[in-house]
Amino acid sequence: MHTKKRYTAFQMAVWTRFETLLFLLIIVAWVTAYFFLDLSWLKIPWTPLALIGTAVAFVIGFQNNAAYGRIWEARKIWGGIVNTSRTLGMYLQDMITNEHAISPLKEEELSKEIKTLTYRHIAWMTALRHAMRASKPWETTSNHRTNREWNMHPPEKESVVEEDIKSYISDSDHAYTMSKNNKQTALLYLQSHHLKALKEKGLIWEFAFLQLEGVLEEHFTLQGKSERIKNFPYPRHFATLNHFFMWIFVLLLPLALVPQFAEIGLEITNQNSFIGTYFIWLTIPFYVIVAWIFHTMERIGRTGENPFEGTANDVPISTIARGIEIDLRQNLGESLNEIPEQFPVRNDTQF
Repeated sequence: MHTKKRYTAFQMAVWTRFETLLFLLIIVAWVTAYFFLDLSWLKIPWTPLALIGTAVAFVIGFQNNAAYGRIWEARKIWGGIVNTSRTLGMYLQDMITNEHAISPLKEEELSKEIKTLTYRHIAWMTALRHAMRASKPWETTSNHRTNREWNMHPPEKESVVEEDIKSYISDSDHAYTMSKNNKQTALLYLQSHHLKALKEKGLIWEFAFLQLEGVLEEHFTLQGKSERIKNFPYPRHFATLNHFFMWIFVLLLPLALVPQFAEIGLEITNQNSFIGTYFIWLTIPFYVIVAWIFHTMERIGRTGENPFEGTANDVPISTIARGIEIDLRQNLGESLNEIPEQFPVRNDTQF
């Protein structure tokens, strides 16, 4: 456990190393100029800076709470998809029978109908996760150089929805689905039409049909909630101004911090001239710590704004969808050799 904590701390340090280096350069330049050029007149009082820092802290806290709320809601939505998917798999296997059939089917034919519906549901999840991974103009976290150098991208960036759903549905269903803008909605319509056809043949009892349609309705609800988070960003005026406010505070901070350490150094000079003379250089580590904390908290909020973008802190919808597929296909009686493996974990991150 302690090793894991140290590794996480190391990852955080690496994740923010470019900004940390920038803060170091800023404060070294300020201290050097103050020490060698006698800029004791260039300073601001702590009161306005403290007010700015307090405001920035409040806004960052608000942003982080809102971002966490979006992440947690997204996780609950996909948790609901897990539950309703398992329920659908159970209903399909137990409710499609010859009990009320007008023309009873063979067991192989019943199994084929169940498999078709189950596979179409897997295609729906595949189309939905592809839609959630589609790039939006306000999703910029994945473009950060740390994400690029760590190869932090989801499986949907390596394939296209057209190919990924092809193996789960018939050619006619595939052509119909690909002709629609909202492919996941098209697949749910096909599911409903298929269930209706089975009900008319008596292969699904009336009450069982209503139960299955209720599950499809829940899928529509969960899909809509997921699309709402994807298509409605965290308000940009909050996100943008918060970023600017943080940088204003970070850039103004040396104007108050450097003179403060210089004054403390003058007081120490009477007791120890060497320490007093160079005490101003202690501004460097303290400034870097303060600036790093404010910036990192603001950046954490930005990375959590879009929980489906596909970065390290997002909801692992690819892993969730593939896990559901594995469960459903195992319950159809398929062997592990026939079922695709779970998506790999990269850099301790599930996608």
